[in-house]
Amino acid sequence: MATPQRMHYGWIVAAVTFATLIVAAGIRATPSVLMVPLEHEFGWTRAVISAAVSVNILLYGLIGPFAAAFMERFGLRRTMVSALVIIATGVMLTPFMRQSWQMVLLWGVVVGSGTGVTANVLAAVVVARWFSARRGLVMGILTASAATGQLVFLPLLASLAVNYGWRYVSLTAAGAALILVPIVAIFMRDRPEAMGLRRYGEPDDAVPPVKATGNPFMLALNALGDGLKHKDFWLLAGSFFVCGASTNGLIGTHLIPACIDHGIPEVTAAGLLAVMGIFDFIGTTLSGWLSDRWDNRYLLAWYYGLRGLSLLFLPFSFDLSFYGLSLFAMFYGLDWIATVPPTVRLAAKSFGAERAGIMFGWIGAAHQLGAAMAAGVAGAIRTDFGSYLAAFMLAGLLCLGAALMSFFIGANRGDRPIPDALQA
Repeated sequence: MATPQRMHYGWIVAAVTFATLIVAAGIRATPSVLMVPLEHEFGWTRAVISAAVSVNILLYGLIGPFAAAFMERFGLRRTMVSALVIIATGVMLTPFMRQSWQMVLLWGVVVGSGTGVTANVLAAVVVARWFSARRGLVMGILTASAATGQLVFLPLLASLAVNYGWRYVSLTAAGAALILVPIVAIFMRDRPEAMGLRRYGEPDDAVPPVKATGNPFMLALNALGDGLKHKDFWLLAGSFFVCGASTNGLIGTHLIPACIDHGIPEVTAAGLLAVMGIFDFIGTTLSGWLSDRWDNRYLLAWYYGLRGLSLLFLPFSFDLSFYGLSLFAMFYGLDWIATVPPTVRLAAKSFGAERAGIMFGWIGAAHQLGAAMAAGVAGAIRTDFGSYLAAFMLAGLLCLGAALMSFFIGANRGDRPIPDALQA
């Protein structure tokens, strides 16, 4: 009788990473629940609150490449535990806020820095380090956890805000981060080689990857210098800039306030984001599977094109009652972060699998720069014009532009993704 094979430890690492990304995503989405309560209690305008969110999103992106370098230098476990403690500290201090600058400091700087470590760059590093086969599928599942975080947290947090006040929202989010600390400390492992393992699906004659050494800041900056010399880096970063502007920055931050503007209760609006979370989990997981098999450039063009059309439809969906918004939530949700798996694979094609984490960190920084600008600009548009119409239309047009850019990524190489079955 054949001896059953033990489950590869990479799947446990992926599960711990998935849980970490869920909690980080839920905390990242919390300002959309806090925006209206803070506006009412302190009299802060949405432009002021959006400024704090913009700082959060910007640091969330800029920390990414340095976080990837720190993971290479000091290990996944220590880096993740430190990030969760930083997040919990910033969120726990939120109930003591009295001035708007404190919102910028806590949610912008502290929480933004911590969540920047527990972002999609973490997923990229884990996938590159622990998996040789099924990379696209695992990346799709891990990045879909961002939507699952919204699904799990937002309806609960919105209900807490309505029934008990926004301070209970902060304490609940901080508690979730603290619960994860011992789980990561016990179960997370840095590299398969340290456990006498190869990456999942890696052939026996494969050469083990070389561990990065040296100053992590210089590793990250050198990677950026190399990236700036390549056309593909600019195309990937530019399209991902639009991705961030049209997701985290606009919809993730302003959809709930926009719904409230149209008379839709906060808990119901949070439910819409939860619906997006359900459909995005499906769409992003499917995207990961497709990215192992189809030309990733065409996948990106398809995703950005559909997202642009859905955003152009959004302002009119408010006039079609709640059912119009539900249609938008389902259609848009399938495409929320489906762009991540093909973007990661294209980055690996251009710069090598071992540098994919750091390079994707810089590409992700462009994503968050776009998100930060969109969060601030949309808040200013709402404050000045009393409506989000111009913000939604501009984002839709940008997505259509990103769809065109996608066709030119790797155009001179004629790359086509290699199915994992062939790689393994």
